[in-house]
Amino acid sequence: MERKRCIFEPFKIKVVEPLAIKTRGQREEILRKAGGNLFLVAAEDVTFDFLTDSGTTAMSANQWGAMMVADESYAGSRSFHRFEKVVRELTGYTSVLPTHQGRAAERLLFSYLIKPGMKIPSNNHFDTTRANIEQLGGQAVDLVIAEGKDPKSTHPFKGNIDLVRLESFCRENVGKIPCGMITITNNTGGGQPVSLENMRGTAEVYHRYGIPFIMDVCRFAENSYFIKEREESLSGRSVREIAQETFSLADGCMMSAKKDGLVNIGGFIALKDTRWVDGLRNLLILTEGFPTYGGLAARDLEALAVGLEEVLDESYLSYRIAVSRYLGEGLNRVGIPTVQPAGGHAVYIDAKAFLPHIEPEKFPGQALVCELYLAEGIRSCEIGSVMFGKKTEGKFIPSNMELVRLAIPRRVYTQSHFDYILEGMEELVARKDSLRGVRMTYEPPFLRHFTARFEMLH
Repeated sequence: MERKRCIFEPFKIKVVEPLAIKTRGQREEILRKAGGNLFLVAAEDVTFDFLTDSGTTAMSANQWGAMMVADESYAGSRSFHRFEKVVRELTGYTSVLPTHQGRAAERLLFSYLIKPGMKIPSNNHFDTTRANIEQLGGQAVDLVIAEGKDPKSTHPFKGNIDLVRLESFCRENVGKIPCGMITITNNTGGGQPVSLENMRGTAEVYHRYGIPFIMDVCRFAENSYFIKEREESLSGRSVREIAQETFSLADGCMMSAKKDGLVNIGGFIALKDTRWVDGLRNLLILTEGFPTYGGLAARDLEALAVGLEEVLDESYLSYRIAVSRYLGEGLNRVGIPTVQPAGGHAVYIDAKAFLPHIEPEKFPGQALVCELYLAEGIRSCEIGSVMFGKKTEGKFIPSNMELVRLAIPRRVYTQSHFDYILEGMEELVARKDSLRGVRMTYEPPFLRHFTARFEMLH
């Protein structure tokens, strides 16, 4: 049996940035001024930033080099054509519309397709996707399998959509569904992958009812690597081949390229045919810019063209998945429960299981987010009742799960950073019963987790 060795970063570090080191007392004052919301804390006051993996990638030398030769022509630049060629070869889709990020792609597509009363099924919609649907009067419907709602389940593909429920939903609502979706990997449910078999089944259901199938593919490469690892019949295929078959099943995709595009800004819509293209292009010109730059500088398109190739490097993906697994297993060893198995881009702490004495209306996830910052200088993100809880007729309806996401920036932190963090977690576990939750003192009408304010309960 081969001896287990330390995680090996498959790259050299050529540029460094100092980390902010604050005392607990300093962090207490910083958190108080931010109203208990880590989104409102300045980056210079954070030691380990796991708020999101979106746009936080350390770009490669090849990406920086490509940016230096970008063609910043307003229309038809060679940088756009290079980007378009890469997306076409990867996805097989003919029409490519760049946007400045994923939620811009969502806004464009949904503004064009959705009318009040329409319904969009998926495994799980993430926060911006749901908000963009709901503000147009649509309904975002989650149909993830039962195992995807159970943090303890070790099902290898907990992001799968429930095909029986999907069939029933499409049959009952076919005239109200402008498109059907699936998100890979399934961020809301713990960064869990979707199997290729399940995506084939999903495509079959949608197409049987004449429903266009649109994928949210911001972590397509990580999902494809999980398929190679866990779907036995596909272990001999390359990640690129698996990704290409994934794209072939759908009619189009949206992507926040700030994830598996390995860039700091950017996104796109890509479609198999041209039936929606003129309408989307007109909206793009109105709100984002000319269709060959879509709100981006050409240098961003150059970096993205390189990133979409680099992300399919299997040595990088092996390292990427190993980092999440390492952090998850380390947290479990000291008594912090996490969603099983570890996701690709993040580790999700099960705050409901870790802090069972804190009721959902006191937001156990947000309480833990605050304590992680106070204890270790960690910035993380609540994915629970702050993000998804609702009030209906005065009654509080909590989220199904109370999670805290530690989203890992790509190519940024090393094993020693994670070892340092894990060393301090035993102290947090020892005092967890002293945490009392938080009270929300302000909430906006949409995406409240970004700007809500809280006060600690004692």
